[in-house]
Amino acid sequence: MKLARLLGAVALTFTLTAPAFVSAKTVDVKADLLPSTEVPPKTSNGHGELEGTYDTSSKTLQWKVTYADLTGPASAAHFHGPAPAGQNAGVLIPIAKDDLPSPIQGKATLTDEQESDLMTGKMYFNVHTAANPGGEIRGQVEAAK
Repeated sequence: MKLARLLGAVALTFTLTAPAFVSAKTVDVKADLLPSTEVPPKTSNGHGELEGTYDTSSKTLQWKVTYADLTGPASAAHFHGPAPAGQNAGVLIPIAKDDLPSPIQGKATLTDEQESDLMTGKMYFNVHTAANPGGEIRGQVEAAK
């Protein structure tokens, strides 16, 4: 009887404290890719969307980018930062040329600094074309609501 109570107490204690041991969370992220948000803005019918998840424990960012109606084939695509909307920054995560056709899917392990950029809205994604070598469509990556 005492053993049963002891095991019950241990099980209850573990059940109540287990959530404290699990501090990782997954954050959904998104970006609307538009020519109007490029810096400077572009004239194009291009549009797209980035959807992804970020695992705070493994620091793994996974994404899927779909786009359409660009002025031509994608010539490059990247995650950039740190920069708020309206400012440009260097490449943080390049996309391999073989992965450029829509949909672009991939994953990367972020550094502490990149994680901070992502979580504070200072990371953006853009797609480049021959007609717009600086980028044709762009979107600020932020937590999905």
